[in-house]
Amino acid sequence: MKTRAWIIFGLLALIVALPMLLRRQSATADPRGAEDRLVILSPHNESIRQEFGEAFAAHWKATRGRTLYIDWRTPGGTSEIRMVLDAGYKAAAESGRQGIGVDVFFGGGEPDFSGQAKKGRLVPLRVFQSQPELFAKDGPIPETFTGERYYAADRVWAGTCMSQFGICYNPDVLARLGIPRPAAWSDLGDPRYAGSLALADPTKSGSVARTFELLVQGEMQRGLAVPGADRAAAIDAGWTAGLQLIQRLSANARYFTDSASKVPLDVAQGNAAAGMCIDFYGRSFAADLLTKSGGARVVWIAPIGGTTLSADPVAVLKGADHEEIAQSFVEFCFTPQAQFLWFGKPGTPGGPKSRALHRTPIRRDLYTPEFLENSTMPDGRPYEDPANFTYQRELTGASFNTLRQLVKIMCIDSHEEMKSAWLALRDAGMPAGALAVFSDVSFVSYAQAGKGDPVLDGADALQAAERASALGERFRSNYRLAEAMAKRTPKP
Repeated sequence: MKTRAWIIFGLLALIVALPMLLRRQSATADPRGAEDRLVILSPHNESIRQEFGEAFAAHWKATRGRTLYIDWRTPGGTSEIRMVLDAGYKAAAESGRQGIGVDVFFGGGEPDFSGQAKKGRLVPLRVFQSQPELFAKDGPIPETFTGERYYAADRVWAGTCMSQFGICYNPDVLARLGIPRPAAWSDLGDPRYAGSLALADPTKSGSVARTFELLVQGEMQRGLAVPGADRAAAIDAGWTAGLQLIQRLSANARYFTDSASKVPLDVAQGNAAAGMCIDFYGRSFAADLLTKSGGARVVWIAPIGGTTLSADPVAVLKGADHEEIAQSFVEFCFTPQAQFLWFGKPGTPGGPKSRALHRTPIRRDLYTPEFLENSTMPDGRPYEDPANFTYQRELTGASFNTLRQLVKIMCIDSHEEMKSAWLALRDAGMPAGALAVFSDVSFVSYAQAGKGDPVLDGADALQAAERASALGERFRSNYRLAEAMAKRTPKP
């Protein structure tokens, strides 16, 4: 009862703190003098907010003859936004209101938008009626690509740009460690990376969580590609191999940061050799942090056959106080003018005013010489990239939330024990028996968790916590035993 009371108290505290969480970050006009107002909830960085805010405010003035104040609400990443939405709509329901004082949800991963759609918090987007040619067959925006959805079947969200998770690395640090440049996720599991990888917490970011999901699915698809492979057996084996790959990467990690932008910064500064990094962070640091000779301090790559191009959506929230302006903002996001902001060079006609955003527009008709020559991606051909991986939702989609929790339990909460065991294993030459204990994930098999763990993903927070605690102790026990076994192994 006490635990449940504390959960209820925490929720009430979040609701009370909502105005502080939804803090203003920037404005396109003085709110006291603006004729119209739009409230946008977003994880996007300041540069994106500034460029899109100013561009839309100018568009609104030019088309409607009215000044607009955009109130940006930035409580944090998508996990914080999810809590804000949950608390806000709970409070709204209890008071008989429809909305929460926010009009637009802009930016984040497709899973976050699909989750809000399932809860009935998004409304149909007008852009599908006002600009149907964008979504027509063979139109600029495909319904799916690389197995990822680019807009909702019920038309309540649509991707405005694309994101790709890959690897960023520091060539100088790799050379010092004697490690070849990585080309695939599995390369980051090399024990020579011990203490030199930078990773982000998947429970704090839907995009990071999707990346870990792709690691697992990649192992499944490799097994399924073997001629004559038994499908069920290949999926089970791929699940196990994927979790074990996550273990190896995590054992090499210096840390798991709450902020994905910290990864390329530490790589660029030489504090880490490599890390998992979303494309626009990698490209931004690569462009901004060149050596005096013009060489790259940080390089970003898409691992061959190991990543997708996922949508970064926009949606109008149920009960929006300014729905007409919100729908107009969504429509604006798909114009060539707005799309060019994502990858245009600063200072070029129609490009960003302050700094490059290094994002990938979703409209495939922008990848023409006319646009590319003034872009930060002059050789960009995302719809033709051979590194693309075709995501199969039926394999791992149901395990998305379970996987992000497993990474936290298996790797983050148990990180000190994991790292200590991994170093002992490395120093002992990776003895098979100790390595098998370290890599034992049989108690979270595909049959148990591949379709979503009903307890970890369940509504009962107390049961979920008890399940997480039990699993965490099992992993820590394995890591401690593996370390002891490795230390008893004669030196190679």
